Amino acid sequence: MLRKRGLAQAAKRAGRSTGQGTIGSYMHMGKVGALVEVNCESDFVARTEDFQTLAKELAMQVAASSPLYARREDIPAEVIEREKSIYRAQLENSKKPANVIEKIVEGKLESFYEQTVLVDQPSIRDPKVKVGQMVQATIAKVGENITVSRFARLKVGESA
Repeated sequence: MLRKRGLAQAAKRAGRSTGQGTIGSYMHMGKVGALVEVNCESDFVARTEDFQTLAKELAMQVAASSPLYARREDIPAEVIEREKSIYRAQLENSKKPANVIEKIVEGKLESFYEQTVLVDQPSIRDPKVKVGQMVQATIAKVGENITVSRFARLKVGESA
């Protein structure tokens, strides 16, 4: 079990930087916290206010929306195939042509990505903007590539 004190200490230590990036942190009311590793190409950019703000916003997003993966590439192939088979089974008796079923499955898969992949989720601040678009906007401001490497979401009472 994660204790409240452990969550607070983890979030406090999270301000440490990585090689070329930082670990953004956010804690909501001492009960839910998130750590997000965000990387860029230089240490200079990692110290900018725009980059630090993005790292904090990403941590807030993780705390609020509980994504399972940082990027689509992080999803194991068997998870994607399982989801596709579930969607196909749902449409089995629909008597639709195979090409239509495949388009519906792809649409449902896009919805799955929006729920489970951090960069595909709608922003908690502005649902019209996806998290990936926030990252792209910061890339445009700072002039360097930025990637979300990994994250952890912690909640008091849940085991790690």
